[in-house]
Amino acid sequence: MTEQTQNAPCCTPITNRGAAASAPIRVAPNSQRIGDCVDIPGGTALIGTDQSLIAEDGEGPLRRVKVKPFVIGATTVTHAQFAKFVAATDYVTEAEKFGWSFVFWSDVPASIGDTQAVEHIQWWRKVEGANWREVHGPGTGAQDDHPVTQVSWNDATAFARWAGGRLPSEAEWEHAARGGLGDVAYPWGDTAPTDAGPYDCNIWQGRFPDTNTAADGYGGTAPAQSFAPNGYGLYNMVGNVWEWTAQPFRVKSLKKDVRQRLTAMSGFKLLKGGSFLCHHSYCHRYRIAARSGNSPDSTTPHQGFRVVWDAAPRA
Repeated sequence: MTEQTQNAPCCTPITNRGAAASAPIRVAPNSQRIGDCVDIPGGTALIGTDQSLIAEDGEGPLRRVKVKPFVIGATTVTHAQFAKFVAATDYVTEAEKFGWSFVFWSDVPASIGDTQAVEHIQWWRKVEGANWREVHGPGTGAQDDHPVTQVSWNDATAFARWAGGRLPSEAEWEHAARGGLGDVAYPWGDTAPTDAGPYDCNIWQGRFPDTNTAADGYGGTAPAQSFAPNGYGLYNMVGNVWEWTAQPFRVKSLKKDVRQRLTAMSGFKLLKGGSFLCHHSYCHRYRIAARSGNSPDSTTPHQGFRVVWDAAPRA
């Protein structure tokens, strides 16, 4: 379908409806946390890397910052958990409001017929009726124990507020993802996954974007609680789905082309972790320090989120 390019711009399509996008809806918080939660110790956290692979994303340098103790979901929010939120609040997601979302080319149902491709990343298609309930379009449904997807940053923020929490900062996310191992590339250490294994996370195997062998067991999303957890007991901190964070996507750079790209990304929010569509030949962003950004109204089948809560003060 397309020529592969090492460390090309991220393969996430951008909606960026601009002024038409809705603001996050404020909802009454739920009285209990949602799902299994893990206490993360505070202290000095590492963020970034001195072994940057995609410098224009702002991966480096390695820095040390202070973080307070916090609580984080052991998994990304699942479809079933999001359904409880919708049932309790009558919340309507942005993809539902606008009537369409992006779907990866090979997941578009044959019954839908011709679809509009995204310029420069034509493996993404605009599909009418795709949303969190019908991830790949009408009739495709969603699996309850998989991460909820087709949710925007605004949708994720609304859920987090309802759950009595918030989205994580980049420092909190990386601190949690490292699992106590320190300066490592992946939640399990520095051994990189390949098409031949080890299969420590859900990413692409084969030739992107044409053939996914699914050697890791999954051609799309995996259940939110799958593969071995990291040292803190957290699942799928890399691969599976990109995770929205609380903060803007920013990069410090003196390069003219990077500054121009960032101007076009004004208002974008930071995503971490990579997804099942990442492959080292095109988008080696399934690393702890890797970063991407998207408009807060964008929705795709490989973007999700997890929630954090402030730790209770010590007595």
